[in-house]
Amino acid sequence: MLRIHFTSQDLQSVRVARQPHALWELVCGVCRLDTRQGALEFGHWRRSVREGLAKDPRARRALLPLQTLIPPVGYIPDFLTPSVTGGGLAVGLEEVRSTSRTRLTRELTRLAESRPLPSWVSSLNRPGVKALGTLTRALELSCKTLLEPYWPRIQTAIGNDVELRSRALLDGGTSGLLDALRPHARWNAPVLEVNYPVDRELYLEGRGLLLVPSYFCWRRPTALADPTLGPVLVYPVAKQPLEVARASKDGLERLLGRTRTVVLAHLANHGARTTSEVASAANIALPSASYQLGVLRDGGLIASHREGQFVRHSATPLGLRLLDR
Repeated sequence: MLRIHFTSQDLQSVRVARQPHALWELVCGVCRLDTRQGALEFGHWRRSVREGLAKDPRARRALLPLQTLIPPVGYIPDFLTPSVTGGGLAVGLEEVRSTSRTRLTRELTRLAESRPLPSWVSSLNRPGVKALGTLTRALELSCKTLLEPYWPRIQTAIGNDVELRSRALLDGGTSGLLDALRPHARWNAPVLEVNYPVDRELYLEGRGLLLVPSYFCWRRPTALADPTLGPVLVYPVAKQPLEVARASKDGLERLLGRTRTVVLAHLANHGARTTSEVASAANIALPSASYQLGVLRDGGLIASHREGQFVRHSATPLGLRLLDR
């Protein structure tokens, strides 16, 4: 468990990243690519990326050093995920490119303690060597391969989560925002208890906390390993497969009826929605929307949960499978 200790000053400096963090998504994406985790959520993406890599030797070569530096489990060097907000990928890559030799030595030494590393890794912190620039280009190319084709869907998932966090903040203040991180974390003031693979204590000491919603983060949150860096907590958002292969519209409508098909497809495409949002999207009355959602829920095709004064609905894995070809 990771226990994050807040002061009153820290509670005034909790922020939520409003856009996907490309390098965090890439690091988490590399981890997902090398595992079987999230067969439903990432299966199509994994197959598509691997097919693309098989046809593109340059992209395949670019990914190799990242797979060396980013193990599926265990320590990952912090310099790969600089805490930049609002600047996008270009700013993040420049931060990586300008990482100090001292920091590189410290983090690569720690990585070498957990797994054997090839000889080229030691060249990253040598003066006058272009290895760090080569690694930065590999990060950029791998972002294009692993993330760029799916970026609009990733942005939608992050946007849905930011909307949820905003409502939690408006309804319950900072405590409500932190409490809404369940089931990944529990707010037990003044400590946020986070589901984490090892026992850690992180004292914010007035620096605040940046919450970073992530599509490719899986099961439980992650954080920077170095406690002296700006505190960041990356947490998984509710997600649907990056590609939902649509079933025959006529066949699905015959099974569910037109209105319920429209409702289920809307939830599959847009994530968690309130009853009134569903009614508006499907162009039906609010009582009708409540009834159709109830039928879908009873059939296990959607799930509903209360957040503050709102009940939000989302498609279940079964509902998403029903939409598959």
